[in-house]
Amino acid sequence: MPYDRTVKVEAPFEETVEAVREALAQQGFGVLTEIDVRATLKAKLDHEMEPYLILGACNPPLARRALEADRSVGLLLPCNVVVRTEDDHTIVQAIDPGTMVALSGLDAMAPVADEATERLDAALNSLAARG
Repeated sequence: MPYDRTVKVEAPFEETVEAVREALAQQGFGVLTEIDVRATLKAKLDHEMEPYLILGACNPPLARRALEADRSVGLLLPCNVVVRTEDDHTIVQAIDPGTMVALSGLDAMAPVADEATERLDAALNSLAARG
């Protein structure tokens, strides 16, 4: 089962990061956490790699509904969104919310995952439309 939803964007990395933040906000997601993997690996291991940012995105109403269905689903929250470079493209990847349903096995999680998928897809599609 694929666990990601991915788009390739022609825009530069930094521009794409800002566009991702905007697209997520338009769909009701805030960014709670940010991990600059490139900077962390450089600082801790003196390892060089391409730009790679993990954004922890949260839509509070969806998170509340998911937690009401299963308190353990917090292990899968917030929704991670990765922005990274690959060759001459910027890649944006989001966790597939259907993973919550598959891992929890709870039918009650399906409507939450469906709405999260719809919102994340709308955000990703808006990025792809930008080029």
